[in-house]
Amino acid sequence: MPINAHPEYLQAEQEFQSAPSDDERVIALEKMLRFMPSHKGAENLRKNLRTRYKKLKLDLAKSKKLGKGKKGIKKGEMQVILLGLTNSGKSSILKTITNANPKIASYGFTTTEPELGTLLFSGATIQIIDLPPIASDQFNKGIVNSADTILLVVEKIDEIKYVQEVIKNINKKAKQIIVFNKIDQFDDDKKRKISETLKSKKYNFVITSTITKEGITELKEKILKSFNVIMVYTRQPGTKQDNVPVVLPPESTLYEVAEKILHGYSKKVKYAKITGPSSKFPNQKVGLKHIAKDKDIVEFFTE
Repeated sequence: MPINAHPEYLQAEQEFQSAPSDDERVIALEKMLRFMPSHKGAENLRKNLRTRYKKLKLDLAKSKKLGKGKKGIKKGEMQVILLGLTNSGKSSILKTITNANPKIASYGFTTTEPELGTLLFSGATIQIIDLPPIASDQFNKGIVNSADTILLVVEKIDEIKYVQEVIKNINKKAKQIIVFNKIDQFDDDKKRKISETLKSKKYNFVITSTITKEGITELKEKILKSFNVIMVYTRQPGTKQDNVPVVLPPESTLYEVAEKILHGYSKKVKYAKITGPSSKFPNQKVGLKHIAKDKDIVEFFTE
């Protein structure tokens, strides 16, 4: 993050971080180069961005030439996979909670390749991937293996065990959330029975409808809580507007926050002021060894 960065640059930087494809990352980098500061202090960053831009353009051109650039997927910092049987409503959920606009139809196997979207919620940027149905020839187990969280989208309770059986040896570390979808098809009594059954089986679940939007906010909250991370907000000294939060593991220091913003940035920091759960009082002056906590707001002061 350059000093005195223009708002358009910060917006482009956010678009780059949340971009689901290399094509969109190239566009975001072009915006960053267009709006970045022109002063001497930003020379190293400008050089770094140009190098990254040239490399990304070259890699993208090679990939497309080989016929592999149709849907390049680079794992996001927080990645969620939508899994389920055909017509379970996975694509509708993707469209409802992200910026994606996937093809949705009444017939089966509509999703033939991974569809990517970005969920922006409570300051976090989360990559959501809708995979083809598990019975499809295009179902990609490799992507499942990289996921941090898996959403098992079902219409019937007996579908849960079936889907879990398919993926039981693929990714044992990912957290699972059962999404009982299309709940608008049932009356209140049936909804209560479904919820009680899922509770009795001790599932982490949410009942949803993309038509009535029931359970959608709860689903977003469960997705965010599934990640063991903290979000630290940075702020330009002398301003009141917070930047996009930095996502880090718990017990991270301000040194790690600074390096996450820009590699080498910590060397320029003289001290920091912090407000939030880890501070004793607002605008507490601290060093880079200070351990940050979730929802902290930090200002870095350079030499």
